[in-house]
Amino acid sequence: PLFLNQLQKDLEEVKELLTNATRKRVRDVLVAEKQKLELEIKNQPLPKPKDVAEEEKASLGGYTVKINNYGWDQSDKFVKIYISLNGVQKLPTENVQVNFTERSFDLLVKNLNGKNYTMTFNNLLKPISVEGSSRKIKTDMVLVMCKKKREEKWDCLTQVEKESKEKEKAAYDTADPSEGLMNILKKMYAEGDDEMKRTINKAWVESREKQYKGDIPMDI
Repeated sequence: PLFLNQLQKDLEEVKELLTNATRKRVRDVLVAEKQKLELEIKNQPLPKPKDVAEEEKASLGGYTVKINNYGWDQSDKFVKIYISLNGVQKLPTENVQVNFTERSFDLLVKNLNGKNYTMTFNNLLKPISVEGSSRKIKTDMVLVMCKKKREEKWDCLTQVEKESKEKEKAAYDTADPSEGLMNILKKMYAEGDDEMKRTINKAWVESREKQYKGDIPMDI
C-alpha cells in the first residue's frame, strides 16, 4: 500500500539522519521519531495476497457503508465493542469477518440487505492479544471481543481519544479557576443551540450587573 511505502521511506531517511547527527538534542528527536514510525508501520494492516483481495472485492459488490456508531464496555480481560446491525444473525457466519492486530481491528460484514458494512479501529489505547480476540454474532448485533494483553482499566478505546481528552482537560485546568469556567462556557456557547446561547448571554449580563453594583462604594 502507498501509505505503508511512505512510512518506510520516512523511516529510512530518519535512520540516515541519525547516522550523521552529533548533537544529543537532535539525536533524541530523531530517535523518538524513529520509534513512532516503527510503531506506525507495525500497526499497519498486512496486505492481502492479490488473488484473495481481488476475489474478496468481486464477492463484495453492492454499496459499502462505513459504520460510525457503536457502544463499548470492558471487563478485566476484554474490551467489548457492540455494533448494531439489523438482521446480521441471518447471514452466513463467514460473511462477518474481523481482522485483529496488536493495536487495531477491522470489521467487514458482507451482503447484509444488499450492502456491505465496514468499521476500522486503529491505534487502540493498549495492546491486545490477536489469538485471544474474537467476534460474536447476536440478534441485530455484532460483538467484537478484544482480549487485553494486561488486565488493566482502559480510559478510552483509542490513542486519539486519549490525546483529545488530555487537550480538553489542559484547556480547563488553568491556574485561574474563573478562566477554566470561562473556557467551559465558551465551549457550551459555541456548541449550543439558540436557547443555550440566550441562557448563557442572560447569565453573563446578570453577573456583570451584580459585579457592577458590588463595586459601587456604599457611602456615595
